[in-house]
Amino acid sequence: MTDRPPSASHDGVPAEITPAALAARPLLFASGEEAFVAERVLRTWQTPDGADAEWGDAVVAALGPGERALCALSFAAGAPGLAHQVTGSEHALRPPADAVEVPRDYQVTEFPTAEQYAEMVRAALDKIADGSLYKVVLGRCLDVLSTPPLVPGEIIDRLLRTRPGRYVFSVPLVPASDGVLPSDGPILVGASPELLVRRQGRTITCTPLAGSVPRVADPAEDRRRGEGLRTSAKDLAEHAFVVEAIVHALKGVCEEIEYPATPELMSTDTIWHLATPIRARLTPGSPGPSALRLAQLLHPTPAVGGVPTAAANAVIADLEGDLRDWFAGCVGWVDADGDGEFAVTIRAAVIDGARLRLFAGAGIVAGSEPEAEVRETGAKLATMARVTGLP
Repeated sequence: MTDRPPSASHDGVPAEITPAALAARPLLFASGEEAFVAERVLRTWQTPDGADAEWGDAVVAALGPGERALCALSFAAGAPGLAHQVTGSEHALRPPADAVEVPRDYQVTEFPTAEQYAEMVRAALDKIADGSLYKVVLGRCLDVLSTPPLVPGEIIDRLLRTRPGRYVFSVPLVPASDGVLPSDGPILVGASPELLVRRQGRTITCTPLAGSVPRVADPAEDRRRGEGLRTSAKDLAEHAFVVEAIVHALKGVCEEIEYPATPELMSTDTIWHLATPIRARLTPGSPGPSALRLAQLLHPTPAVGGVPTAAANAVIADLEGDLRDWFAGCVGWVDADGDGEFAVTIRAAVIDGARLRLFAGAGIVAGSEPEAEVRETGAKLATMARVTGLP
């Protein structure tokens, strides 16, 4: 990589860094106010199947002291995975003091259209009604062509100003050559609000999100919407599918699994979410699965897929086609000890030259209303559309 950021300070306090000091195509993962910024790429590990356990174990086994792998996994099993083996340092990543806006012209294509998406929801509801499906997440996209082209560093700037999610990331989806990442090719950027899994020693944390409603400017109506979500039978049922699936998966490798009986309310700038914090401890004995292996084990949860998994994935493939790619996957890091943190790849964009693609999905269960799901996905797309500078 070039344009390296300054290293962390010698007294152990992370050095502050602004987006302006980052490379134009940074490789980073931030959790809250702390960001790990890669300074050197040692190797890029690629696989045609991001769910491949042997690949995941090989990536972690190759890491030396002080090294990390910054990883991105696609949504579906049998779809690509990528991990950049890097050295770098922690920084306090803070928003820029002043916004610098570059005038641009945009061509925006929505697909499927709102009307077509509503028809997709109705088709899914038919599957739910006949008993072949309990829940499925369906998505739609915006394709944006910008002149002049968007720069990933600018997107990071705006993500830090608006902060639509705690987990800010920027991961080039192309391999490094001789320690240098290409100056072009697709790059995944975003700010996800959803923690798939964190491993710290033997402690495991997950915070799934499922069930949501758009926020509004009026404070009283906004509070009413949040409280309505908290008591919505439809959204509570949707959320329960996700929690049950994660807890079931964790039981194979963990003990002392704890989570509240009812979900909490969590908000971003545009969306109210139902969230459940889950904590567990790895089963004593062996070192246990790394954060990367745990991500492979848990992903995709019903928060982005559905129930039953195979039936939901078949419906997604039939109705969405190839929209997802890296969207609704997971992105994060793992170190040589197996510790790490992965977020679900939502509130994200893929930038490739002048083209940018945004994706948003909504969970469909019995009782879902097509028009409401159109509004929900529209609100989610609006979050990232603003980050691109779209009016």
